[in-house]
Amino acid sequence: MKTFRSIKDFDSKTPTVLTIGTFDGVHIGHKKILNRLTNTSKNNNLAATVLTFFPHPRMVLQKDTTIKLIHTIDERAQILDDIGIENLIIQPFSKEFSRLTAADFVRDILVKQLNVKHIIVGYDHRFGRNRTANIENLKEFGEIYDFTVEEISAQDINEVAVSSTKIRNALTKGDIETVNTYLGTPFQLNGTVTKGKGIGKTINYPTANITISETYKMIPKNGVYIAQAIINSKLYEGMMNIGHNPTVSGTKQSIEIHLFNFNREIYDENITVSVLKRLRDEQKFESVALLKNQLEKDQQEALHYFTHHE
Repeated sequence: MKTFRSIKDFDSKTPTVLTIGTFDGVHIGHKKILNRLTNTSKNNNLAATVLTFFPHPRMVLQKDTTIKLIHTIDERAQILDDIGIENLIIQPFSKEFSRLTAADFVRDILVKQLNVKHIIVGYDHRFGRNRTANIENLKEFGEIYDFTVEEISAQDINEVAVSSTKIRNALTKGDIETVNTYLGTPFQLNGTVTKGKGIGKTINYPTANITISETYKMIPKNGVYIAQAIINSKLYEGMMNIGHNPTVSGTKQSIEIHLFNFNREIYDENITVSVLKRLRDEQKFESVALLKNQLEKDQQEALHYFTHHE
């Protein structure tokens, strides 16, 4: 997949089939549209192209710094690549860009810049300044500029009964199994392994502390989870804690993963964690010995899970 960091960088001699959206949390509803896009691309010799925006429009227009996203922009790109998208255009979203009229957006960007011949969007798609134009307007523009518009119906999208809002709510509750069902793939955390306090080593449960640079990335509810990690293209099984380590008087939230049958230094290495199942809430134990006893139980439950989910 080719990635372009601005519409201006994209110059396609090949006519495109296009979909447009923020695609936060590329869930199974989005995937219906994306799979339709790739199929249309193959059948009509058009380049499968996704136009998305970053930062999220709400971050710019409403100055909503509290909004958390299900996928980082890099995670979003990886998923689209896996689906088979040919071109990903990540347009920097700004107030200036938001003021483009619908007519200017269609003529100058979709037609002249993106060479669009077919557009696939959901029934409720809106665009242009103040999002005043709808899919009927888009079809009218198509007649003028010689492109066709395919509408994914409400019935088609609602049949999946999934939305980014539902996924966010499930993450807030720690309902990771619902999250993974809606996404169609395990929820991931991508970060760098950094030094922690080293307390895990003292009780034979060393952990890799994960620092995520994207502050807008949504983190599941505090607790203990069964997880898998990829480090240098190798897959490891383990269990992860998200929380404040109350037993040892922790104050800051941390994300730590203990990998089974693993014993080497991985500071500063990249790590991708797939969150598979929630085991329990984070707890404060009366002693480190009691914490260790619980960790042994957590490990047995996690190992049982992996044995039955291979």
